Amino acid sequence: MNPVQFLSTQHGQGMLKRARLLTLDGPQWGLIEHGALVWENGLLAWVGRERDLPVRWQPLHHTAIDARDMLVTPGLIDCHTHLIFAGSRAGEFERRLQGVSYQTIAGEGGGILATVHATREASEEHLLASALPRARALLADGVTTLEIKSGYGLRFEDERKMLRTARRLGRELGLDVRLTCLAAHALPEEFAGRADAYIDEVCRWLPRLAKEGLVDAVDAFCEGIGFNPAQVRRVFATAGRLGLPVKLHADQLSDLGGAKLLADYQGLSADHIEYSNADGIRAMAASGATAVLLPGAFLCLHADRLPPIAELRQQGVPMAVATDCNPGSSPLLSLRLAMSLACTLFQLTPEEALRGVTEHAARALGCTDRGRLRAGLRADFLLWNVAEPAELAYWMAGQPLHTVARVEARPGPT
Repeated sequence: MNPVQFLSTQHGQGMLKRARLLTLDGPQWGLIEHGALVWENGLLAWVGRERDLPVRWQPLHHTAIDARDMLVTPGLIDCHTHLIFAGSRAGEFERRLQGVSYQTIAGEGGGILATVHATREASEEHLLASALPRARALLADGVTTLEIKSGYGLRFEDERKMLRTARRLGRELGLDVRLTCLAAHALPEEFAGRADAYIDEVCRWLPRLAKEGLVDAVDAFCEGIGFNPAQVRRVFATAGRLGLPVKLHADQLSDLGGAKLLADYQGLSADHIEYSNADGIRAMAASGATAVLLPGAFLCLHADRLPPIAELRQQGVPMAVATDCNPGSSPLLSLRLAMSLACTLFQLTPEEALRGVTEHAARALGCTDRGRLRAGLRADFLLWNVAEPAELAYWMAGQPLHTVARVEARPGPT
């Protein structure tokens, strides 16, 4: 099997010809047969049928890359990951297979807090070295934009360490990494019984982290084993004063009204949402929020409550799909497998799944410059060795990806 080829579109001009373009810019995949695209200095300059190529671009035809009728899609976007962590929780996986619940393990000091202990003890260099193979696996699957959350530090310096590591990882691999501060992920042991006092600390950390350029969005875990709605509202109010968008781990294990809460703050996305009620879904639709579906966690936790897919469709809520890559509930390193699971477990169509990791994943991150093949958007695109679009979600393993063309990430703050 040939390795994936990588092509930078950062500088200069280029053209792709003889392609089957899945632009996602319209119905039916936005398919353009016998298509071509032109890029210039990191942006798509023209997308359409090859025979309609404007005169100004025709000199590029002689040096164009020949797609040989391969399918071409936008670069994939993994809009929900916990990629930076130390330690392993494979033992918890075995216990869950024996019937012990996720909530029970968390109550015994396992779960998120087990990863917190390991992550606090790890150096930034160790965190980077352990995260690079995970990120490379996603990159080889076609991911060109990656969201990474903090939330395994739960102290200012350790949250900062995680976010700095995520920023370094993006520079190392040329990936566009979006940083989400999830300090309101779990209650650290030193604050046992004092959740409100811990939220006070989180609200003091956010301005400092934002000032260092380490926060693109703010997230929280609104759940019985996380934080209650009133506490989450305090975090979101602080984010609002800083001009930072918010996201929410909402209604994964119970219905605390998380979807509605997220919509009240005009948030980017409500993630998980297995228990979200009809009022919450309507509120998301009215606010323009995106639902992020995480089938890896659903599978690994043996969940039996499906997300309200029919209601999301009926209300026109965009559905993104992500890996939720984390050491406890979703050790998933393939966004394509997440697409396949979203189809088999949640009954998404293959087209919905592809839009879920491109167009709608971009919405979930507030990125309006990517996720489709359209002139003026980022020149991030993929060439696939498959015959039919549905194969992108059909194959559960293997390496159908041929070429990754992308805008390499610019250096960010250190």
